[in-house]
Amino acid sequence: MLAVSLVTLGSPEQLTGGYLYHRRMAELAPQHDARLDLCPVPALPLLLPAVPAGRVLRRAARADVLVIDSIAAAFVAPWRILQRLPTASQQSRPLAAMLHQPPGGIDHGWPRRPVQAALDRMLYRRCDLLVLASETLRADLRGLRTVVVAPGRDVAAAPAGPPADLRQGRRAALLSVGNWVERKGTVDLLDAFARVPADLATLHLVGRTDVDPRYAAKVRARLGRKDLARRVVVHGPVTRGEVASLYASADVFVLPSYREPYGTVYGEAMAAGLPVVGWRAGNLAHLARDGVEGRVLDPGDVAGLAAALERLAADADHRQRLATAALERGRRLPTWNDTARRFFGVLRELAEAARSA
Repeated sequence: MLAVSLVTLGSPEQLTGGYLYHRRMAELAPQHDARLDLCPVPALPLLLPAVPAGRVLRRAARADVLVIDSIAAAFVAPWRILQRLPTASQQSRPLAAMLHQPPGGIDHGWPRRPVQAALDRMLYRRCDLLVLASETLRADLRGLRTVVVAPGRDVAAAPAGPPADLRQGRRAALLSVGNWVERKGTVDLLDAFARVPADLATLHLVGRTDVDPRYAAKVRARLGRKDLARRVVVHGPVTRGEVASLYASADVFVLPSYREPYGTVYGEAMAAGLPVVGWRAGNLAHLARDGVEGRVLDPGDVAGLAAALERLAADADHRQRLATAALERGRRLPTWNDTARRFFGVLRELAEAARSA
């Protein structure tokens, strides 16, 4: 059995795409003759996680392959550079990194981003392989050995019984799944939705509301204005089964995210037969075509977003055409089992190469 240790940052139970990816790999590992142990470094302020990272590394290095999550790379880098692992044999074990974001991350500002980017690159140059969640990440990693292993698109088993009434007396239900952080464009979405006639659609927001308190305050302030009264439902974080039920009951998926290395939720929504709407940023343009599987708009075009949502809500035939194409495209995306087969396959090749060297 292949033993893999994956060093990450903070609780593995967090509700973001990267953590979901790791949990699904851990769940599916036995089906691929593997075991994946998640080894979290405590989430401390600034660069302080680098202090306990050495202890976590020493424990994780006993596996056949050691994998470093991109959000922990900067904290592991000093230890790897100094080769502060317990024995020479453990130092020779293959080292890989799992990247869900470019060097420096996507949510940090100056000066943390350039400092973290430099540390990330120091670690990546010492890795035997970089596993990327999307093709869009390759541009920042030229000259390094990379392989793309995209996330799965299946959420959970289809819910039994009739779909829930998310429309609430209106003509369409719009669903957005994303934490309340600035890059997800939640305020832009609310500004656009406020321009849609009130009788056309109900908007449902799913995701954590406590990640960025300052931005969350802006979202709540926007929700409190009269033009959105009784038109938006805030669900907060939900379970995998609950989000599957929401996908099955909604009419349109919308997430105007400005930076999305892959965008797992877009693939999930398309596989559920929902047209997807968002900015032409990150990976969305590689998943959906404007006017075919959804609407892919110029970043920041709130008026265009409002017009797209209004037409999707009002024109059932237009919505159904896009939904049919989205479902067809979504079914061609990998399942989580496909992802696990590829993920453990490339790591097994890495371990076998190291043993035969």
